[in-house]
Amino acid sequence: MTISINDIPETALGWIDQGRQVALALVVETWGSAPRPVGAMMAIGDDGAIAGSVSGGCVEGAVVIEAGEALADGRMRLLDYGVSDDEAFAVGLACGGNIKVLVLPVGTGEGPDIALLERLVAIRAARQPVAWVIGTTGGTHRLADASDAALGDVIAPRLREDRAGFEGDAFISIHNPPLKMIVIGAVHIAQALVPMARLAGWDTVLIDPRDAFATAARFPDLDIRTDWPDAAMAAIGLDARTAIVTLSHDPKIDDPAITAALGSEAFYLGCLGSRKTHAKRLDRLTAAGLTHGQLGRIHAPVGLSISAKTPAEIAVSILAEVTATLRQG
Repeated sequence: MTISINDIPETALGWIDQGRQVALALVVETWGSAPRPVGAMMAIGDDGAIAGSVSGGCVEGAVVIEAGEALADGRMRLLDYGVSDDEAFAVGLACGGNIKVLVLPVGTGEGPDIALLERLVAIRAARQPVAWVIGTTGGTHRLADASDAALGDVIAPRLREDRAGFEGDAFISIHNPPLKMIVIGAVHIAQALVPMARLAGWDTVLIDPRDAFATAARFPDLDIRTDWPDAAMAAIGLDARTAIVTLSHDPKIDDPAITAALGSEAFYLGCLGSRKTHAKRLDRLTAAGLTHGQLGRIHAPVGLSISAKTPAEIAVSILAEVTATLRQG
């Protein structure tokens, strides 16, 4: 089974359930051209097995050794590594940098207890945003969210921005629900957009009630729903980590999806069609009772304006606009 770099807490807990000792390593600071971002995580088993990455290969060997020592003495370690230009080039970067890595033995000493890891995994499974607050000077650990009395004001923007980092001597490890993209319409653009989105780490669902379009042959290994979009989207669930793209160009299919999206917390809604087509769409939706404020959330014509022509180029423009909306607001 392939282990995703996003499933490290789940992997660590699975190893513990097998009777293995586990340490977790987190990237807590970076300078220059660091191979992995702040918040990146790696699990290290007492047998030397690893899952995830903190540097793309530059310092993993040294971290594994430190993890073994942390499991032996129960002490956390805050490690500082310089990545040389040669090492950086080996993992696909133009120049080097520095990273700080925090190593934590799980279930012993200054590391988190197993119960906290179990709660973290359960919250992640429920698609709830949460922060793991790690006291790097006292070895304290707790889970908190935007309602937290002490740190809610700093956790809330970090959750919105997927931004792990230090607040004083506490490291805030951010755990958001997986990003989810719902594509309406099994058209040629969708055939390009879906694999691109999946490569970028999105959980992707395709909805099209037209059986001739929504086939496994055209979209292999994909979650395909053939209900009408409003029913399918209600079953899937829409939250603030969801992007919705309507591509069918058929109002009977797209309009119910748009209405459902605008009644949800989805952070992005993009709709295929020319400006003239979108003007007609706005007239229909206004007549259906949607407000100017709701309709202003629609990105249309969908995608960044890069003069895209082919289905693949349009898919690039869509994924770029979704990413810009996610990261820049």
